[in-house]
Amino acid sequence: MSTLESITYPCQFDGTQQPAYRLTAVGAEPRPLLVALHTWSCTYTSFNKNYEKFCQQFNWHLIHPDFRGANWEPLGCGSEAVVSDITDAVSYMQQNYAVDPKRIYLAGGSGGGHATLLLSGWRPEIWAAASAWCTISDIQAWHQQCLGTRFAHYAEHIVKACGGNPQESAAARQQALARSPLTYLANAVSFPIDINTGIHDGHTGSVPVSQAINAYNCLAAPADRISEDDCQYIVTKEQIPSQLQDSRLVSDPSYGSNIVHLRRQSRNVRLSIFEGGHDLLHWPLFSWLSRQERDSAPDWQTSGAYCQADDKAVELSK
Repeated sequence: MSTLESITYPCQFDGTQQPAYRLTAVGAEPRPLLVALHTWSCTYTSFNKNYEKFCQQFNWHLIHPDFRGANWEPLGCGSEAVVSDITDAVSYMQQNYAVDPKRIYLAGGSGGGHATLLLSGWRPEIWAAASAWCTISDIQAWHQQCLGTRFAHYAEHIVKACGGNPQESAAARQQALARSPLTYLANAVSFPIDINTGIHDGHTGSVPVSQAINAYNCLAAPADRISEDDCQYIVTKEQIPSQLQDSRLVSDPSYGSNIVHLRRQSRNVRLSIFEGGHDLLHWPLFSWLSRQERDSAPDWQTSGAYCQADDKAVELSK
């Protein structure tokens, strides 16, 4: 069994060596690669060990890049350097290890979900599938949502990254737009994207579920989109409105006790709103990704429950 190692790899944006954690699959045959992305206020050193555990279990390669660290840095927070660094992390793994080009996966939660959707739109030709959790899709909207709340420090982070208040400055607003997944997400139509959010996020956590719903709406067929009124009902009431409740909804055992309250699938995107807050569930992430292959029809089937005792939600660091 291989072990996790701290490495540096070459990044084209400025010719620097940038840090990452790397895990390699066992054997000479090409194996899947997971690019796992850190959360908003963290660097690559804040590593969730579930990524390592499941990549060892599935025998996947793993790279966990820094992509310029915490998201209050101007070179972080969805900048062109971020996009370049994550792309270069894939190239580094392909050049040095036997990577199956049809099974390169992308995943992350919170700020990592933001970067997951951002790279999905910027570089859609790379990925077989992407899994985003409690994601931020609109930087300017999130800045506004955080103001006057206990999450106001995230609004301050955005001001630092964008060089000003996006509610007041046209230049900062343009920066927020350039760093937002919604600006590019319509490009990500060629591969499946699974978007997940806890129904209580925005209350027990920092990212309102509207951020995930709007990402889903960007990729869904017009007839399948969730209306603004229904979206705001979910955000404020922490409940699914009666007109969206579906008696045909099949429980997904991979989510364990975190039951799925609402699931919508349209074209190549799926939205799941589950019982939880600012959480990431690793078993449904891995079990779903493991069934996806580039240039094949998406597999949206529910999967079996993870039978060990540690299949619980991991509340993401902020």
